[in-house]
Amino acid sequence: MNISGSSLPAMSGGGEGAEVYSASLAKKQQKADGAAALALIEGAAMNTSAAQTPAKSVTATLGNNVNVYV
Repeated sequence: MNISGSSLPAMSGGGEGAEVYSASLAKKQQKADGAAALALIEGAAMNTSAAQTPAKSVTATLGNNVNVYV
């Protein structure tokens, strides 16, 4: 088995351009996915802090008085 530079196939010019373009598109897509994931995480962090606020006093008394007619 002979492994040398001369036995490797030469890359064609047209195929290289398509590969570079494809890699560029993949990189842009990965950046967009990362930005979307960060925005989602930041949005979830903001909603978590808002959900941890205590209930207002108006809703704290809701349901304490029950009228029962027999």
